[in-house]
Amino acid sequence: MELTNSSESTIRRDLSQLEEQKFLKRIHGGAQKLQGKLQEPSMIEKSSKNLHEKRLIAKYAAGLVEDGDCIYLDAGSTIFEIIEWLNAKDIVVVTNGLMHIPPLMNKGIATYLTGGFVKPKTNAFIGRGALASLDLYRFDKCFLGVNGIHPQFGFTTPDQEEAMVKQKAMTLSRESYVLADSSKFSEIAFAKIADIHEASIITNALEDDLAELYENKTNIKVVTM
Repeated sequence: MELTNSSESTIRRDLSQLEEQKFLKRIHGGAQKLQGKLQEPSMIEKSSKNLHEKRLIAKYAAGLVEDGDCIYLDAGSTIFEIIEWLNAKDIVVVTNGLMHIPPLMNKGIATYLTGGFVKPKTNAFIGRGALASLDLYRFDKCFLGVNGIHPQFGFTTPDQEEAMVKQKAMTLSRESYVLADSSKFSEIAFAKIADIHEASIITNALEDDLAELYENKTNIKVVTM
């Protein structure tokens, strides 16, 4: 506003127009360049980004787990943060996340690891083996990470094999939750996981008009301090 000598309403209107023209996406407090459809950060890169927001989201998600639940934890970096806050008794965890195993073991949580091929970039088990082993289980809740959330194009991720594993876990769960910080909204990655209404969303912050848009399509919980 100061640099262009414009009103707040003008800036918001211009950002909305630029978003409609696919030049950018709006985020809480500003705007950001859209990612490429196949762009995928490594697990190390993802783990260091928006860490405070991820922990807020993860702490809330862990509170949804009840005593005796059987849950699925996806290999995402935000999902990794859930483990610290898992305090429910007599729970069982199934995961395709290689990095999740040590902290789950340290907490004494009964844990099953899927089969499949280990994808080095994300430390996720994927492929036919992962899909086949998931068929052996049923879940009370599953917690998933995604790369893109869009009201029209749903939940997406760059890798179609990871998308298939996430989709399978959703079909086997009574309740499905997508954990994503605000940077994932309005992004569209290459491979579709599911439509927007097929999972509840837990996030940290959204502009009011964006929050209203998603609230009309699915259950969404915005976690704040």
